[in-house]
Amino acid sequence: MRKQARPLAVFGRNVRKVRAGSGLTQQRVGMIAHLDPTYISGIERGVRNPTLRIISRLAKALKVPVEKLCAGVRE
Repeated sequence: MRKQARPLAVFGRNVRKVRAGSGLTQQRVGMIAHLDPTYISGIERGVRNPTLRIISRLAKALKVPVEKLCAGVRE
């Protein structure tokens, strides 16, 4: 049986993929979303557990629906 990736790691990979695909730096996303770039880094590494408000701010900053950032996230 294949082990599923941790939800925070999947979410973080989604954020990184969208951010990098948009040509944005962690610094720029942080400025747009009013978050510290080190917090963005922690999210992308799967070590931060962002609130729904933070997820919404990230989605808005990245100009994608929340669903795109949460794709594949399972408990």
